[in-house]
Parts: sequence; structure tokens; C-alpha cells
Amino acid sequence: MQLNKVILAGNITRDIETKFLPSQTAVAEFGLAINRKFKKQDGSQGEEVCFVDCQAFAKTAETIAKFFKKGDPIFIEGRLKYESWEKDGKKQSKIRVMVENWQFAGGKKDSQPDDTGNDDIAF
Repeated sequence: MQLNKVILAGNITRDIETKFLPSQTAVAEFGLAINRKFKKQDGSQGEEVCFVDCQAFAKTAETIAKFFKKGDPIFIEGRLKYESWEKDGKKQSKIRVMVENWQFAGGKKDSQPDDTGNDDIAF
């Protein structure tokens, strides 16, 4: 059995970049920061941050771009995608999260729509 599923809650690290494919399908790209706090062996508080690149398509992309900006919390569900390319003769690669569902995280926003299309996700 194989499973490719990611569930993350974090803060958007930069304003949403929206582009359109020749088919007029929206593509939204953004960064997500996920903070983790923990107690170190010496008893002091530690913190680490994981930065993840995310991409959404179509209606999901349009809605995220409309309601979110840098610093906003968001809950996303999606899958991992491996991408590789060559730049200046060197092979480059990264793993990106392809957003399939999302939900507002944190406080209620005044501009929040009644239906995000993700009724099956709950905190």
C-alpha cells in the first residue's frame, strides 16, 4: 500500500503569487512556516521552524489568493510532489505540497466565506 497525504497548519510566509495557465486555470504559490516548540534536555524551551513551498490550482488557488496574505494562519491538506530541474549545469530538486483542501485556522475573519468546500475537515 502507498499513501501520499500531508496535513499541515502554519502561517503563510509571503503574499500569495497567482498565475494563470494558458487554459486560464489559476495557480497559487505560497510558503508555509510550521513552528514546533519543545523542551530541551537542559529544561530550556527550544523552537524549530519548517518552511514548505505550497501550490494550489483552479478554484482552490483562487480562493486562497482571495482570502489569505502573508502572516495569516491556514490549515492545508494535500500531497507531496517531487520536482527536479537543472540550473547552471547543476541538478536541483525540492519537494512541494500540492494543496487539495484548506481551511481557515486561528480566529474568525470578517471576510470568511460560509463554505470553503472543505466541510470534512475539523479541528
